[in-house]
Amino acid sequence: MTGENWGRVRDCMKTEVTEVDGRLDVLSALKLMKKAGTTSLIVKRRDESDEYGMLLFSDIAKHVIGKDRAPERVNVYEIMAKPVICVRPDMHIRYCARLFENFGIGHAPVEEDGRIVGMVSYYRLVLYGLPNLDD
Repeated sequence: MTGENWGRVRDCMKTEVTEVDGRLDVLSALKLMKKAGTTSLIVKRRDESDEYGMLLFSDIAKHVIGKDRAPERVNVYEIMAKPVICVRPDMHIRYCARLFENFGIGHAPVEEDGRIVGMVSYYRLVLYGLPNLDD
């Protein structure tokens, strides 16, 4: 199999993404994550000149649980990653995997026409991006 046979980000991205305001407290964010069955949230831009942010389970583990902070007293904006590297839906998954490796990331929002249309991760690249896994 050559890289030309592999899919595009749009073929493996998760299309259901949850966006939150950065002022939301972490406890409320965790409840949203649990309800949506996700390990990441997109943090909305404050205005057109702002950038997207992202909150991962690992951010909560490192910056709230690991530091013995009360999740109801920490706001998402205090621990989120911002700005985040976004990828295009038509990017080849091999380039997306290289980008993840080059920047030490494991998740990226998928942006098209200035809005978030999905989320991609190593997990999704491997399980949903490689062809012939259903054989």
